[in-house]
Amino acid sequence: MSKPTEESIRCSFCGREKKEVNVLIAGITGHICDSCITQAHSIVKEEGGVKSKDEIEKTLKLLTPKEIVQNLSLHVIGQDEAKKVLSVAVYNHYKRLLQKNKTKDNIEIEKSNIIMVGETGTGKTLLAKSIADLLNVPFCIADATVLTEAGYVGEDVESILSRLLQAADYDVQSAQRGIVFIDEIDKVARKSDNPSITRDVSGEGVQQAMLKLLEGAQVNVPPQGGRKHPEQKMIQIDTKNILFICGGAFDGISKIIERRVKSQSIGFSTIPGEEFNNEIMLSHVNQLDVKKYGLIPELIGRFPVLTYLHPLNKETLLSILTDPQNALTKQYIKLFEMDDINLIIKKEVLEFIVDKAILLNLGARGLRSICEAILTDSMFNAPDKDIKELIIDLSYAEKQFSKSKVSKLKVA
Repeated sequence: MSKPTEESIRCSFCGREKKEVNVLIAGITGHICDSCITQAHSIVKEEGGVKSKDEIEKTLKLLTPKEIVQNLSLHVIGQDEAKKVLSVAVYNHYKRLLQKNKTKDNIEIEKSNIIMVGETGTGKTLLAKSIADLLNVPFCIADATVLTEAGYVGEDVESILSRLLQAADYDVQSAQRGIVFIDEIDKVARKSDNPSITRDVSGEGVQQAMLKLLEGAQVNVPPQGGRKHPEQKMIQIDTKNILFICGGAFDGISKIIERRVKSQSIGFSTIPGEEFNNEIMLSHVNQLDVKKYGLIPELIGRFPVLTYLHPLNKETLLSILTDPQNALTKQYIKLFEMDDINLIIKKEVLEFIVDKAILLNLGARGLRSICEAILTDSMFNAPDKDIKELIIDLSYAEKQFSKSKVSKLKVA
């Protein structure tokens, strides 16, 4: 029998020649190309790789609200009200999913999506991510600022679910019980309180497009996301059991709350003047304020749970630097420890870092920027020097910070 030439070798499945494919793998009696391997893998995943409901229930770690709060406190400092509201909403949501059948009186429990209002750097994203990690469910973060109404340049709202599908390793059943955190939801607020008579493609248009996702619908999701692969096969996802958590800074909403509260405070029911400050103004936020800010009533109605996060004060920021499981100071100490260097940061330096973060209104995220500004030179030079201990004092911190670009930021 003559040996087959390179030109005559073909894929035994699709019949393409070797020069038409990227890779052609030889078997005992045949060959298979890379395209057929990819297609076969997707078929096996769809047909045989889907988890059953019982398997998903075993992987889901359902904790009580108190247990959720206790675990959140290891990662998030303060924000007790937000933790309480979130833990109850999440507990009820997954308790509802795990019920085997409807109750005897045929009551079907609906999900409670959550919207969080709080300044930048107060822990909105961290709270949502920590809850997803606790419960061992797929989690993704989507940015509302890149979303546009269908048919315009940008990302469609369905691309949010593409990220969730990727986080679930393309397991549809698992993705349908995941958590989606939509950040910067305030950036899609409509431009005025009146319904738009023209196209608001990245504002009100996005809110309208999100309604079907939030309520619960069969949505066709492009697995590779976007419009770059029009030939891809759509995957259908039911959003009925996906928990949506939205967060936003809602810059300026304090003034809306203040006007509403003051207008309602008449005669003996007047609220003392000292209560009107940014520290606790958000504690009075309600759905009416969010509507006034620019979210449409239909969207607000799909977020029955509304909570707020307090602006971070000095004591809270100090705790964030030192107390959590992944505290910033612990991270830097570990980094230097890998080079056999004992890092010591004096207390007055920590207070200096916190004061600068408050002054620049950077929130908890600003702490890392300031720490990097102070420690960059040390992290650059220390590994090449034969030192066993590095002490960061206030004079060194002030000197390093003054040389950084962060110190040149204008106070908002």
